[in-house]
Amino acid sequence: MELDHIDNIAVSAFEGFIVKKDLIEPFRKTFPVPTYVIEFLLGRYCSTTDEEEIAEGLEIVKRQLSNRTVRAGEEELFKSRAKESGTIKIIDIITAKLDTRNNVYVAKVPSLQLNDVRISDEDVTSNDRMLSGGFYAEIEIEYDPAIAEERQGRPFGIASLRPIQLSSRDVLDVLHKGRESFTLEEWKDFLIRSIGMEPNALEEKTKDALFVRMIPFVERNYNSVELGPRGTGKSHLYQQISPYSHLVSGGKTTVAKMFVNMGSGERGLVCKYDVVCFDEVSGISFDSKDGVNMMKGYMESGEFSRGKEPIRASGGVIMVGNFDVDVTHQQRVSHLFGPMPKEMRDDTAFMDRIHAFIPGWDFPKLDKTYFTQHFGLVSDFLAESWTRLRDVNRATSVLNRIDLGRALSGRDASAVIKTLNGLLKLMQPDPEVPITDELLEWALRIALQYRRRVKEQQKRVGSAEFRNTHFSYRIGEDGVETFVTTPEVTSENTIGEDPLPPGQVWCINNGSQDEPSGLYKIEVNVNKGRGVKILNMPAPQPFKESVKYAQQNLYSKTHALVGDRDPTDHEFSIQLRSFSAAKSGAGIGMAALIAMSTALLEKNIKGGIVVVGQLNLGGSLNLIYDAINITETAVEKGATTLLIPLNARKQLNDLSDDMITKINIQYYSDLKDCLIKALME
Repeated sequence: MELDHIDNIAVSAFEGFIVKKDLIEPFRKTFPVPTYVIEFLLGRYCSTTDEEEIAEGLEIVKRQLSNRTVRAGEEELFKSRAKESGTIKIIDIITAKLDTRNNVYVAKVPSLQLNDVRISDEDVTSNDRMLSGGFYAEIEIEYDPAIAEERQGRPFGIASLRPIQLSSRDVLDVLHKGRESFTLEEWKDFLIRSIGMEPNALEEKTKDALFVRMIPFVERNYNSVELGPRGTGKSHLYQQISPYSHLVSGGKTTVAKMFVNMGSGERGLVCKYDVVCFDEVSGISFDSKDGVNMMKGYMESGEFSRGKEPIRASGGVIMVGNFDVDVTHQQRVSHLFGPMPKEMRDDTAFMDRIHAFIPGWDFPKLDKTYFTQHFGLVSDFLAESWTRLRDVNRATSVLNRIDLGRALSGRDASAVIKTLNGLLKLMQPDPEVPITDELLEWALRIALQYRRRVKEQQKRVGSAEFRNTHFSYRIGEDGVETFVTTPEVTSENTIGEDPLPPGQVWCINNGSQDEPSGLYKIEVNVNKGRGVKILNMPAPQPFKESVKYAQQNLYSKTHALVGDRDPTDHEFSIQLRSFSAAKSGAGIGMAALIAMSTALLEKNIKGGIVVVGQLNLGGSLNLIYDAINITETAVEKGATTLLIPLNARKQLNDLSDDMITKINIQYYSDLKDCLIKALME
């Protein structure tokens, strides 16, 4: 493999902390240890670009894993080796507890099925994570035959250990300095390579979803749900990348394991780990009826009560599972939380505690083409950096630059800010480096979209308090309000309920015998300059005529329409998009005028509105040819409001009762009246 541009940057910026991610393949599923353990060894012996050194390092790693990992059924063989030679070296997870009866610590080495291994106080106090979940380590175990002969003696003891994870290095300084060498886009790709994926094989929406998967590792008490097709790697990140994450397989657990054991006082998973992930979420169950309620309470406040005092923890709750159908069908028969357990699926209070719904359907079925062969950060370095970033807050420095829309509740805003904070820390971890507008807007749009997906499901359940899902934002004092939608609830050729950006208008032409009425969308951009530029090539002559009428009326009625803004000092770039058999753009002058006016005013148009009407040069409105057919087309295309000239009122008296109940018809008398009724209030 030839090194590419990002590889060259990485080799220079993170010398000693990178590894070629494809080197792990020969060891994957071969040895009974997680990926980050293998990468720790690869990082020690193979962190180089020299092919010969890599080959030598691979042999060393293979030899160590073969000699020091205990497969099922080999426990007694390794114990025998310890007895015969006095010591053995293994790689395993190690935990410790205090034996209060004898006032000593004892260690647990699960691969050898040993629960009472001698260990010194110094080893425990200098590696106190042994007392709160444990960690993988290179362990030298000694055997003392004299102690074996004692009654209740503990012949096995820890002679030495070396943690397989970073604990004392100043990793954030290294991370900050290394990040300086990358542009934002380069850093995004490098992060994706660091978790083993190849960014060049992924769509942008897939990359965005991967970054949201990473957030719980850098943000305290972050809760997310991801549902989608099978085989997309939903649980991989939470199982293989970090020792600070724990995967609950099958979704089954106990209150004692999750929170606290009342008998022993031992704290549960949410206290020991940064991330607790429930795999196969449809099977989530507790041994106690109040288990789900306890989890809901914890997801809300980060606290739970067992006994007298409330206990605070920072572990995020992640739930992943599968759709048995595609997302479109899932929304048609139920809602996106449908695969959740019955205690949760229709509970809007539970949904409110979810900070982000990750669209699992945006991921492809993973195969070898999606895994990288390039350099990435060694997993233990990455995991340690992430856990240290949980103490950093980047959102506080940008909150004065953003304004969230009125549709967001307090919980919505809190969820968005947590997602925003997580993404900013991932992208720019150094608090001394300012956040650019580009990065801020990218992160904010993702945060709003992923929270809105939750809100949309609350709305589908039927609660009136969640009816307003039109999430929006402004950046800067003079920023235009921008609305954020979720792709799965909208269609390109359907009029959505979300407000449109300035310069965009849905419209239906005034049909005729030559051309039936059909749906169009006009999009206008404004820049310094003069005149009007139609981007359609070639531009249909009838559309040119509609635009000409709109331009002349905008110039002649400037004060009434746009106040003190001078349209003659601006160039309008106009594009027409057709979504039906109608293609000419005839008879849509009113919509063109609205688009040009709102672009100049920098104001949004109400959601669900479709504009009908044709202008002449003098500003009067032509008669509508077939208002009933136009109304039926508007309903068919998803419009909630039809904005139509007053001269069509008599025709619409014959509209069926069924149609009248499906759409709000608003009549306008002149150009200014139409503009006022189209604008967001």
